[in-house]
Amino acid sequence: MENVRDPREHFNEEPRHDLMDVVFGFGGMLGFMTLVFAVAVIVKFVIS
Repeated sequence: MENVRDPREHFNEEPRHDLMDVVFGFGGMLGFMTLVFAVAVIVKFVIS
C-alpha cells in the first residue's frame, strides 16, 4: 500500500451500521440511567 490516497486500495473491511450503533448506544444509556434512577429512588425510600 504505497499510495495511501488511492481510494481503490481502501476497501471497506468492516461494514459499519451507524444508525444501529446510535440506536444501541442510546438504548443502552437510557436503560442504564433508568436503572440508576430506580436504585436511587429505592435507596431514598429505604433511608427515609
